[in-house]
Amino acid sequence: MKSFASDNTARVHPKIMESLVNANCGDEKSYGYDIYTERAINKFKDLFGQDIEVYFVYNGTAANILGLNTITNTYSAILTTEWAHINTDECGAPEKNLGCKIISVPTKDGKININDIKKYLHAKGVEHHSQPKVISITQSTELGTVYTKEEIREIADFAHKNDMYLHADGARIANATASLNIDIKEFTKDAGVDVLSFGGTKNGLMFGEAVVFFNKNLSKGFKYIRKQSMQLHSKMRYISAQFEALLSDNLWLNNAKHANEMAKYLESKIKDIPFINITQKVEANAIFAILPREIIDRLQEKYYFYVWNEETNEVRWMTSFETTKQEIDEFVDDIKKYL
Repeated sequence: MKSFASDNTARVHPKIMESLVNANCGDEKSYGYDIYTERAINKFKDLFGQDIEVYFVYNGTAANILGLNTITNTYSAILTTEWAHINTDECGAPEKNLGCKIISVPTKDGKININDIKKYLHAKGVEHHSQPKVISITQSTELGTVYTKEEIREIADFAHKNDMYLHADGARIANATASLNIDIKEFTKDAGVDVLSFGGTKNGLMFGEAVVFFNKNLSKGFKYIRKQSMQLHSKMRYISAQFEALLSDNLWLNNAKHANEMAKYLESKIKDIPFINITQKVEANAIFAILPREIIDRLQEKYYFYVWNEETNEVRWMTSFETTKQEIDEFVDDIKKYL
């Protein structure tokens, strides 16, 4: 069954698998004091500059929660969109582990803006209310849209002006970079992001994400928080070696470019088909579309994908670094046949 459900369903990229095999050689220092971790951190510094701190964890939920942990208190509130993973797909992990209140802001395209959140700042300084402390954005968003560097700068400036931080869930940060076609530093560190979750698993890794602090002072105590939270991998080299390979020879960006191109190709093949309505801009590697329910049911007998909204028959189709035009052509042929 071919999957258009998620880039998580793709296999491990062969070069990443090769990096794991190559790292599986002899003894090596544990807990991140190995040469692979040192080289992987240097790769991140090549991307973002020397004045950063980088820590590796197992998964995206941990990257988000632990990154947020360092910039919040238990009385803090985190402002994010209603679609954000920290609001919908992490099983209450922020509330449980941070003690923070998540304030979900309605949006039509998955992107938050300062006009959406100004009204929530009335609580600042009032002890009866959780205190707004963080704005969390997702880049690219859960709806497949992408923030411009100008949009991020505006949000960051607003956050800092109001004694808040800007956190970015970058599970698909590579897809956003490919979409914007600019240096990743321009819309992250230079745009005012304070803490970034840098995704690996959705872009070819077997496991592993990175937490990147652009303000090194914010990372104080993080190594202890990571250990307390059971995210300090004893054999760290197996996460680090993957990131070293991912960030070599632009593999991270090339994987994302291909995934994005396949999404645009799928869009081009279905946009003029009757009874199909594409509901979001296709800016990364996701397509959201409404189509007849009976067609969805028939397609799901052969293809794996999610129904995003049961009430409107909206589906989500995702592409990955290994999606091919042939697979898309076969998928579109079946759509046309069933219609």
